Amino acid sequence: MRQSTGRHRRTRTLSVAAAVAVAAGAGGVYLGLSNGDAEAASSTVTVTTTAQLEAAVKSAAAGTTIQLRAGTYYPTATLKSTANGTSSARITLQAYGSEKVKVDGSKLADGSWLAGIYGDYWTVQNLTFQNSPAQGFVVTSSVGGVFKNLVTANNGDSGFTLRGDGTTNNLVQNLDSHGNYDPAGHGQNADGIAVKFGSGTGNRITGARLYNNSDDGLDLWQFSSPVTIEHSWAFGNGKNRWNDSAFEGNGNGYKLGGGGVTVAHVVNNNAAWDNTLNGFTENSNPGAIVLNRNTAYANAEAGFYFATGKARLARNLAVGNKGGLSKLGSSTVSAANNWDGGVSTPSFKSTDATTAYSARKSDGSLQATTFLTTGSTAIGSTMN
Repeated sequence: MRQSTGRHRRTRTLSVAAAVAVAAGAGGVYLGLSNGDAEAASSTVTVTTTAQLEAAVKSAAAGTTIQLRAGTYYPTATLKSTANGTSSARITLQAYGSEKVKVDGSKLADGSWLAGIYGDYWTVQNLTFQNSPAQGFVVTSSVGGVFKNLVTANNGDSGFTLRGDGTTNNLVQNLDSHGNYDPAGHGQNADGIAVKFGSGTGNRITGARLYNNSDDGLDLWQFSSPVTIEHSWAFGNGKNRWNDSAFEGNGNGYKLGGGGVTVAHVVNNNAAWDNTLNGFTENSNPGAIVLNRNTAYANAEAGFYFATGKARLARNLAVGNKGGLSKLGSSTVSAANNWDGGVSTPSFKSTDATTAYSARKSDGSLQATTFLTTGSTAIGSTMN
């Protein structure tokens, strides 16, 4: 049972409509608003200004839908909420229809996050969070969150973060996280997505593109429950693109542990290429990590580095990695990978990564590509 904590207490006196009206004056745009307390049943508010956005997030409650009209919003303080939705009355923050919306942190004070969610059953979708002086989007101890079709770009620390105990049954789907760099740490902390310092089962990352970040594409440091990562790409991480003379970024595609935890993450049908360290690594996690049908190509170190733990690798493909196809320890189980005896290496249809940067499909899913595809039904990522 999830324990109740102080972060779940809420006292509200304004309806969502009233709160936004205070910020917006008579110019606000409201759709289907509840006239009751912010704890009341569903309400929808459509915002057009930064002040309206800040007020709506602050006053959100179960059943609230906040829709942002097209444009760029510049909060002057972290967009933060401790409100909880429920499984039947979620809190939703999204773009209006198919309109393009950016939330920009360039007016925040140094060290500020751009957005922080501390509640359950949130849906956040079809938005870009960019230019934060610190983390772009942070979700703490959330149950049942859905974070879909988001971009977290050029932030001053990790783009997207899940953290905290009680982080349970969250879905991160079709995330683009790129260009994140922490100047204070000389690049050693800014990952595309970080699931760190916490626990909780049922968390899944799918359809992500994690690229050109100063540290790792994905980092699961000190997260003690299994996370599932599937159908995602991590590439170009760890390169010093910021002319930092003291640069310390790592540059693994997928860093699957660390910090003294033992946990069996599940990693299926992903690809890692052109990272400055390993494509996939246990990072000293001794747990029985499961890796099936992943591809590591042209990374600067090993394609698959699992030298100390009990990882189980099957039907993975490694080609052109400068540090070797794989580096495995005696406790690792390895079968039907292209470095195992009697397993052939299929040819790639293309090694031109241009299409990996192309626009996604209209539903947010990864675009079609022949890059690193082989046509094999037995080995390597399907790249979809």
